Amino acid sequence: MEPAATILHADLDAFYASVEQLLNPELRGKPIAVGGGVVLAASYEAKAFGVHGGMSGWAAKELCPELIFTGGHFEEYQRLGDAAIGILDDYTPLVERISIDEAFADVAGCEHLFGSPETIARTVRARVRAELGLPISVGVARTKHLAKIASQVAKPDGLVVVDPSRELEFLHPLPVGLMWGVGPVTEGKLEDEGILTIGQLAEQRTEWVQRILGHAAGEKLSALAWNRDPRGIVTNQRARSAGAQSALGKKPFIERIYRPTLHHLADRIASRLRVKSWHGHTITARVRFRDLRAVTRSITIDQPISATVSLAEIAEDLVRVVQADHPDERTITLLAISVAQLERDPLVQLELPLDLADDARRPGTRRGASRLSADRAMDAVRTRFGREAIGYASATLELDRSVPDAFRGLAEKPL
Repeated sequence: MEPAATILHADLDAFYASVEQLLNPELRGKPIAVGGGVVLAASYEAKAFGVHGGMSGWAAKELCPELIFTGGHFEEYQRLGDAAIGILDDYTPLVERISIDEAFADVAGCEHLFGSPETIARTVRARVRAELGLPISVGVARTKHLAKIASQVAKPDGLVVVDPSRELEFLHPLPVGLMWGVGPVTEGKLEDEGILTIGQLAEQRTEWVQRILGHAAGEKLSALAWNRDPRGIVTNQRARSAGAQSALGKKPFIERIYRPTLHHLADRIASRLRVKSWHGHTITARVRFRDLRAVTRSITIDQPISATVSLAEIAEDLVRVVQADHPDERTITLLAISVAQLERDPLVQLELPLDLADDARRPGTRRGASRLSADRAMDAVRTRFGREAIGYASATLELDRSVPDAFRGLAEKPL
């Protein structure tokens, strides 16, 4: 007997734009974009013209002259996202939230209380619409990967249940870009090889896919193309890393551009770490070039850090290594920093003042302790008066931020 399809993937439709249309009924049915200089999110009416998140405001206006820009109501996004995911909690304790507007749920064993998985999915959709006024699409399948794909097929505002006896019949004709983990770069590589559908990918030998995409990605996608996905629902998952990224458009690969961006990212990450008393050993910087190729460089340090300036300086060093390794690259489109190997409240070994080059980065030195002390004082001011009340000049004055920090914060996974 085949296992039943009991995994739900619920995904709020065009979430940020839908919230704006909910708050302002005059915007309903009209093409809108959240943002200004950069489109943060677009309604389905705007998407019909080719408008999408991440594009410049002027480019969006060229595609859709009737496009209406609106500012973001970030507290409402958080409140409504929490409320929608909270409805899933009413039907099963096995809920795994993966972003502000989407989550997995396993309803196995809940049938005697609430009905079949399909019935539960219909009930969840009806409640989100009735109680919150928002559209939500739900996919129901036997595996997480297939449930997520089903919810994408269900959009907008729909429900798709995948019969376990017809999984591959459903999966294989779909575009390969719908697969979890296939971004624009991977999709382009597969397209160059004539692979357009998931079925075409499934027909290829794993070794061939690994040669095109790399060992780990090739093995993973080859398995998912046959719906081999053993992952279960993970509840109360604690983050093993903290990260942030900034899309730049197309900017020169020069220090005047990347330095303030890195300091701003470091400020966002380090402040989140300190709130939870986390400190990290491994720092990674990622640089994406004009052709969407991304390069990462990492370093692992013996004493974990959470000081903003220390993190920013290490990230700068790593980006300079990327710059030295790729002297022909003149344009960057994205910068990212992540901190891993987290440790809570580590014991700090005091060090002698040896006047080393990285003395201030080490938390056990007098200079390193001073940096952390200054950060904690700044955290206290922000807690009382708001994040914009105080900040580092290098991260506040020098950086042109087209995407509000409140919007970025919604996408960052909690620690």
